[in-house]
Amino acid sequence: MRDTTVNVNAYEFVSVEVKETAFRIDGVFIPTNESIDQPLYFVEVQFQLDSVFYRRFFAEIFVYLRQNQSVNHWRAVVIYPQRSLEPSDRQPYELLLNSPQVQCIYLDELGTTDNSLQIAIVKLIIEKEETAIDKGKELILQARQQLVDEATKKQIVELIETILLYKFTQLSREELEKMLGIDEEFKKTRMYQSIKQDGLEEGRQEGRQEGRQEAKLEAVPRLLLLGLSVEQIATALDLTVEQVQQVAENQSG
Repeated sequence: MRDTTVNVNAYEFVSVEVKETAFRIDGVFIPTNESIDQPLYFVEVQFQLDSVFYRRFFAEIFVYLRQNQSVNHWRAVVIYPQRSLEPSDRQPYELLLNSPQVQCIYLDELGTTDNSLQIAIVKLIIEKEETAIDKGKELILQARQQLVDEATKKQIVELIETILLYKFTQLSREELEKMLGIDEEFKKTRMYQSIKQDGLEEGRQEGRQEGRQEAKLEAVPRLLLLGLSVEQIATALDLTVEQVQQVAENQSG
């Protein structure tokens, strides 16, 4: 209020009603522990030019902060394939964009000498379609070799899958998993072997083909609750995908 250059006669004081639009924020990284030193991250990937992107992005952030008052520390990261896709409408948010609070990443400007897994996964977003699947396989192998925590490995693999699904919209997740060799890896796990053995054991107890089939079908809902895909359950229990889908539909109905 010490700015004497401001012409007070140029302003009118009014009350304004702001209509709140329903937002959906997909890229929110919430700390697993509630340490006050760990910020929450809002992440957005912009593949095409959106002239009002910053107005929408910051509106979503501040609505979220209003509704989640336990959040005290936050950061925002915007990923552009190239700088030319960044909108010119920056002025209302210039202070934020020039602060450590917000970071813009331009993938085509990242150095090729950085071999970290994180940077490589981000670069997968702009990888050419001809090489993207092979690059995805390479990153999955790298994650399995470098990471110790099984939950983190699973999250990284799912992130790579999601990026590739955005690039290859004509593929289903099951088709992509086959191309990446994820189904073959799943068959080698203890979970797969245990599921298959359990299905066979339940069938043997019935002593008839009908009993084996019924036991397998009864196991499907439990496996769906564990987060397994329809394709994985069908493979493990020697059922068809259609049979598993039918059980899933009956359960949801």
